[in-house]
Amino acid sequence: MKHNLKITIVILAMFIITQFIGLYVINHYSVQDHPLPYGMETPEVTDSSEFYTSFFPSIIISFVFAVLLLILFTKFDFGFVLKIWFFVVIIIALGIFLTTFFPNQNQKYIPYILLAFVIPLAVLKVYKRNILIHNLTELVIYPSIAAVFVPLLNFWTIIILLVLICIYDAWAVWKSGIMQKMAKYQMNDLKIFSGFFIPYISQKVRMELKKLPKSELKNKKVKANVAILGGGDVVFPIITSGVMLVRYGFWPAIFVIFGATLGIAYLLIFAKKKKFYPAMPFITVGIFLGILASILLKFITF
Repeated sequence: MKHNLKITIVILAMFIITQFIGLYVINHYSVQDHPLPYGMETPEVTDSSEFYTSFFPSIIISFVFAVLLLILFTKFDFGFVLKIWFFVVIIIALGIFLTTFFPNQNQKYIPYILLAFVIPLAVLKVYKRNILIHNLTELVIYPSIAAVFVPLLNFWTIIILLVLICIYDAWAVWKSGIMQKMAKYQMNDLKIFSGFFIPYISQKVRMELKKLPKSELKNKKVKANVAILGGGDVVFPIITSGVMLVRYGFWPAIFVIFGATLGIAYLLIFAKKKKFYPAMPFITVGIFLGILASILLKFITF
């Protein structure tokens, strides 16, 4: 097991909670058809197949461009630019989430009024390292990001996207090591991380600390372990379940969440300590199994 049982349960719980928050946010914007705030309206679909196939290359290009920028900023230590980038994305994502609580209000003004609450949270998250605020805001940031992309994808485009992401993730972790470098740069230099971030002390270290007198504990430096789950590993299952929710209904979306959770649980249980693994291949296999199970269930019941 990569982490102890308690930390593994915490990560899985955060993952599941975020997935269901994702269904809530996507249902609000894509099913109930409320407009996204901050001028992020979805283009009107005229011909479904042509619309999705025409938009798909743009999504891929945008993703590649964003990854290249991250690699470039990491390599040349443009930390201030990355912090501004994260800061802006966090503000927009938190605003998208909080706007869902005011469905009957004037959507033109509410999102901007909410900035008075959102901006201080973004400042604390990006410029003041607070683990609790970081993880609590992560729970709603990825559902909001997913809500932007779900209307632009259908079943086949999200399947292709997942396969491409798996290939990239495996290459970035096992071949090039770029993912590890970016994660370490974010945590050690920027003091922020795009994903779940849980530092903890191992049981062995805890036992050693208990043996020390209180006078020595005050200045004792302890190296903590860190349990992380990248933002991409969280947002792509949300996007997939959102597409299933919009196109096929509630239960296919639930099967996707269940499958993705099994995938990440398998990785956390069987992964070895102090080794890096690409999570998306495991999550995607779980997602595909969930989709297959929902298709089989529909076939059996009908």
